[in-house]
Amino acid sequence: MMNVAIKYRVWLAGLFLSSMLGTNVATASELSAEVWKDPSCGCCNEWVQHLEEVGIQVRTSNTGNTGIRERLGIAKQFGSCHTARIGGYAIEGHVPAADIKRLLKEKPEAIGLAVPGMPIGSPGMDGPLYGDRKDLYDVLLIHVDGSTSVYQAYR
Repeated sequence: MMNVAIKYRVWLAGLFLSSMLGTNVATASELSAEVWKDPSCGCCNEWVQHLEEVGIQVRTSNTGNTGIRERLGIAKQFGSCHTARIGGYAIEGHVPAADIKRLLKEKPEAIGLAVPGMPIGSPGMDGPLYGDRKDLYDVLLIHVDGSTSVYQAYR
């Protein structure tokens, strides 16, 4: 069993090094996701792969996402084919990983992010099956009161 003083020194050294690097070091919970999806949904699997490619560890539950979406406070009109929980935020639909990482860095008071529907060209909906087609879409920030604002526009 490691001595408490040694544990404290290791923690303090890590804190010092991270401050010297001048970066925000994300916690393990921020770099991991739980995703609820339908087991046969190919685009959900592609979105999960998109997250994994940028270093987000994903655990999937192939139980569908209707119940969890409601439990996390996402209204039906913002719905899509999968729902995730990352760093304490709800993520609905084909939200790009860059926007998720921005959310985790900025930490706004919000329920999370959503890309309603399944826009072609969004992560997971961007394979060879769709060719060069890209729909215009917005990533919405869902505020605590249920209202939304555009977090990122894709044009």
